[in-house]
Amino acid sequence: MEDEELVERVGRLEERVARLESADSPVEGPKGEDALWALNALKGRVDDPGAVLFTGSVTVPSGEHYEWQQGHPVDDLLDDDWSRAAETLSALAHPVRLLLLREILHGARTTAELGAHVGTTGQLYHHLRQLVAAGWLRTTARGRYSVPGERVVPILTVLAAARR
Repeated sequence: MEDEELVERVGRLEERVARLESADSPVEGPKGEDALWALNALKGRVDDPGAVLFTGSVTVPSGEHYEWQQGHPVDDLLDDDWSRAAETLSALAHPVRLLLLREILHGARTTAELGAHVGTTGQLYHHLRQLVAAGWLRTTARGRYSVPGERVVPILTVLAAARR
C-alpha cells in the first residue's frame, strides 16, 4: 500500500472514530430515548404476525457509502422454501471467502491484491467464482471485483446476526 493511501485511510478512520465518540449511538438512539426505537417504529407499521426488517447506512473503509433497507412479512419468510437460500448462504460459510469480502470492502479490488490472502491462484479464483455465482461479488473489469451496493448491508447484517 502506498504511503499516501495509508495516510488517507487512517485519516478517514480517525474522522469516523471522532464522530462516533462525540455522537449519541445511532443503534441505541439519543440519550433518554427508547433504545428500541427502530423496533417500535416497525411494530407501528405492520400487523401481526409481524415483519423482519434490516437496514443500514454504511461508509466502508474504501470510502463508498451505501444505504439500504429490506423488509419481509414474517408469513412470507416462514412459508418460503428455505433450501433456496442454501447456495447463497454457503458461499459465505468459508473463512477465505469472508476474508476476500472484507478485503474488497477495505479497498482491495484486483486479483493481484486479493491473491496475497490466498494460497494459490487456483484457490483464489475458486473462491471468487463462488462469491460471484451467489451474488455477493461482481466482476467490474477483467480481474477486478466489487461488492454490489445492494449486498453491502446484507453481508454486514449476516455477520452481525452471527455474533454471539
